[in-house]
Parts: sequence; C-alpha cells; structure tokens
Amino acid sequence: MAMVKVSVLLIGIFIGLVFGNWVDGFEEILSFNETAMSFLDSEHMEAFGASKAVGASNVLMVGLTLIQGAGAKGAVCMDGTLPGYHWHRGYGSGANSWLIQLEGGGWCNNVRTCVYRKTSRHGSSAYMEKEIAFTGILSDKAEYNPDFYNWNRIKLRYCDGASFTGDSENQALLSGCSAGGLASILHCDEFRGLFSGNTKVKCLSDAGMFLDAADVSGGRTLRNYFGGVVGSQGLKNTLPRVCTDHLDPTSCFFPQNLVANIQTPLFILNTAYDSWQIQSSLAPPSADPSGYWHDCRLNHSKCSPAQIQFLQGFRNEMLNAINRFSLSKQNGLFINSCFAHCQTERQDTWFADNSPVIGNKAIAQAVGDWYFDRTSVKAIDCPYPCDKSCHHLVFRTA
Repeated sequence: MAMVKVSVLLIGIFIGLVFGNWVDGFEEILSFNETAMSFLDSEHMEAFGASKAVGASNVLMVGLTLIQGAGAKGAVCMDGTLPGYHWHRGYGSGANSWLIQLEGGGWCNNVRTCVYRKTSRHGSSAYMEKEIAFTGILSDKAEYNPDFYNWNRIKLRYCDGASFTGDSENQALLSGCSAGGLASILHCDEFRGLFSGNTKVKCLSDAGMFLDAADVSGGRTLRNYFGGVVGSQGLKNTLPRVCTDHLDPTSCFFPQNLVANIQTPLFILNTAYDSWQIQSSLAPPSADPSGYWHDCRLNHSKCSPAQIQFLQGFRNEMLNAINRFSLSKQNGLFINSCFAHCQTERQDTWFADNSPVIGNKAIAQAVGDWYFDRTSVKAIDCPYPCDKSCHHLVFRTA
C-alpha cells in the first residue's frame, strides 16, 4: 500500500532531496463539536493553539514545496499525491544546521478512517495549505526562538496516517508534536543514521508520549485504536526490532516501550495532563456513557477531587514510563503540569514573557540548554495545581 511505502521511505527521500539541492545550490478557550472529536482530530488542538500567532502581522509565512522525486520511489500520500514540506533557509551561523519538524495530526486505524483521510490535508497534498505560519520553534526571530531562529527550519507534512512509519555539515534536530512527536521517537535512531559521524544529531518529541493506560471504564481505548493502526497499515515490520523481538507490535507503537532503548540523544517534552489523551484516551465518550466526565474533560477546573485524583494517577504512570529513560545523561526532560497539547509550535508556550516555566526556565531555554550541552535538563514539575505559569486549554462544545 502507498501509505506503508511513504512511511518507510519518506524521511530518507526528503533529506536526500532537500540536502542534495542545498549542497548543489494563560488559558485559551477552544470550540469543537464533541461528537465529532476522535483520534483523527488531534490536529484540531494544534490548529486552534496556533490561531493567535497566525493572526500576528509579523509572523513568517512559508510556502509548500512538493517532493517531485518521491513518486518514483513509491513514497506518496495516501491518495497517491506527492508529499510536501515547508522550508525556510538558514543563514549565518545556522546555515549548515537543520531542524526538521514532523507534523502531527492523529492516525487512521481501518479502511473507513483511512479513506476519510484521503480527502484531508493529512492524507493528500491536494488539501494542504499553500503556506503556513512558522512560529515557536520554527520562528525566524531571535527574540522568539533564540537558539534555532537562523537554522534551516523545515516542516515535513504528514499524509500517511501512521506517524511516518510506513548530508548536513554541522547539526541536526528531528522534532515533532503529537503524532509527529511519536514519529520523532520511532525514527530517531534511523534519522541519526542518515548523517556522518561528525554531525551532531538529536531528537525532540513534543506531546508524543502516548501512554498505554486504562480509561475511566477500565478499558484500553488507545491500545485498541493503536492495534487498528498497526494492523491495518502493516506496521509490524517497520517498528524497532529491539522492541518487537520481545513485545507485540501494538505495544511497540507505544513510546513507553521504546524510549529507554533509543541510542540517539532524545528530549521528551510533555504535559503530565495531556489534553488530547484526557479527551480521546482516558475519558472519551465511549468510555463514559453516563457523561460523568463530560465537563472535566473540557475544562480541568470543573473536575471533581476524585477525577483529579484519577488524573494524578495518569501523571504517575507518565513519570514511571520515563524513569529509566531519564537516567541517561544524554537525554532531556521537560514535564510540566499543564492541561495542554503541543507546546513547541505555539509562540506563547515556546518562548514569550509569560511562557510556562519550570524553575524559571521556559521550554525554549530548556531545549536549547540540552541541545547545545550547556547544562543537563531533567525538569519535572510539581503536581497540579501548583504551577501558575501554565497555559491551560479549555474547550467548549460548539
């Protein structure tokens, strides 16, 4: 299937083509229809979160480029169209450094949901925006993105429905949020292998720590869904062998079973109370037929003490899942206590006067300190509600 081919080939083809060409030449209130909220729609949180920045007059807009050489290698989107990317060239000290951001946007887990994606920007380049805003970690302004503003910054569009599973001279950073954050974990060591040994390569996962956790009914909503993703898209042979040699393929799509064995330096940025996981994994309507969790999953301030206690248990699961990973000196952590999802591409959460902080350090500063080896970064926030710097997401039904 085309979606599997693009999963296996796209990142390598993209880097080969683009680098070859280069060598040669607070709280936010969001509205959504809850009945339509599904695993396909994690993209909506990212889009809503970027809305304020997109409206700013000085935001850099970067055009879409289709990868013309991808079709010949079978690396195409789900509908057969060419994959694409947005690239803003680096300059000065960043001219030979590269940041590749993998787009998020959920998954498809069966024929029906994959067919649906073919008529969206996450299944076809025909529906992709012709230009997008570069904010947060993609910003070109030093005051908003102090460490990476003058790098070659690339956003690779996501159009295969399976977290992208289906030579620079100096530095490279593979990053992504949501499904793209999971992809940056799945492909981190593979990405490292695309560069020469003297190139500094690291990976950053934003909101990619999807946990194999029980939902409020005691079921395994996300495990069941990921099982469909892995099975319908034939991912068994594309997942890391270090995991599939001793665990089933679905378990190897969960990052908690992968991160401790990744050889390349990796930074995990995540909220302890991820909004997407609360809504779609922990307390989805399918697991809450009585509606007991309805108000809580939309607005954390409406959670009862018993519901907050359940969410504290989820936080503990998150910390346990990264415990062995955190012991490695080369890895970095920033786990804050916000009700949010994806924090690198939003300017207000990445680096601003009122950005979320842990120990007076904003996310951009933490990532920069870790990437450039200025200091070790293993930042874990105290449990909710102690952190007053968070930019919580609050939802209301349309």
